[in-house]
Amino acid sequence: GVSGGEEGARWGPSLMPGGPKEAYVELESMLTAIAATSDSGPTVTHVGPGGSGHYVKMIHNGIEYGDMQLIAETYDIMRNVLDMSAPEIGEVFERWNEGKLRSFLVEITAKVLKYIDPLSDKPLVDVIADQAAQKGTGRWTSQNSYELGTPIPIIDAAVTARSLSSFKDARAEASQLLKGPDPADAEVQDREQTIAALEDALYVAKVASYAQGMNLLRTASVTYDWNLNLSELARIWKAGCIIRADLLDPIMKAYNDDPDLSNLMLSPYFVDDVNAGMPALRSVLGAAISFGIPAPAMSAAVNYFDTIRQIALPANLIQGLRDFFGAHTYQRIDREGTFHTEWMEVYPDAEVIPE
Repeated sequence: GVSGGEEGARWGPSLMPGGPKEAYVELESMLTAIAATSDSGPTVTHVGPGGSGHYVKMIHNGIEYGDMQLIAETYDIMRNVLDMSAPEIGEVFERWNEGKLRSFLVEITAKVLKYIDPLSDKPLVDVIADQAAQKGTGRWTSQNSYELGTPIPIIDAAVTARSLSSFKDARAEASQLLKGPDPADAEVQDREQTIAALEDALYVAKVASYAQGMNLLRTASVTYDWNLNLSELARIWKAGCIIRADLLDPIMKAYNDDPDLSNLMLSPYFVDDVNAGMPALRSVLGAAISFGIPAPAMSAAVNYFDTIRQIALPANLIQGLRDFFGAHTYQRIDREGTFHTEWMEVYPDAEVIPE
């Protein structure tokens, strides 16, 4: 796996080689010379056996999809809730890049938003068609997450959002027929308070997105017997690749301290920040909903957070329903074993259609 785009090709990418260890040893000096370098060393390591290197690159791209969608939603809220121009939003992202959000994607977001198109004398982003393309790695990440039973809802939302953006004609038709909230009824937000909330919201949503990607890597490592070192993977993403960010330092430390960490958001490096940032995420998501602005990745971040912190979920009702129509059985919380209720004896007049 190779990441870094055009600049990585010129100045050094992040390299994710998989395959036999002895082959890596033979190539290590060459790969180290090619790779970028961060303050944690060359951005290359022996990922693991087989196709693990390509797989890790695929998950890198899935995280990238989620990151870009969250950034786009943040821009959309500033544009349509706060009525800010693209260059004004670019100034905000430029300022954010000096703090906890410092990353390659936030840096270039500022540059893209501030750039004036010489052909139209307008911000270039305002004349770019709103149809995002994709080469498939995000979709493959989503497909594999379903196969491994490891949810990545922020990345799924990003893939879906790109697909929906391609239906321009259908969206144009729907815009004339389907009605959203009346802007006159939406509460005008305080600009500076909302911008501050957006910074916290974007940060905590990014942590949740990375948590989902790292969990998928952990599951894949066990399933495919790859023995992936998640701390080392975070290290080689610190330079040369598209998702390079200051956020990777505490991620690297979190998995170095606890390689079996069940969820990144539970790490002592993140748990306080996540708890502190969630009210901001709920606040900006509420503003988006009240103005009728789609924010699927932010919504997925909130729902993911709220789901994993619940000690009890309504899946008990789902199991009851499955047992009713398909005799799929269920477990109980008050005794061991597998159980089935003879529902037809309880409700003899019920009509049941097999699953």
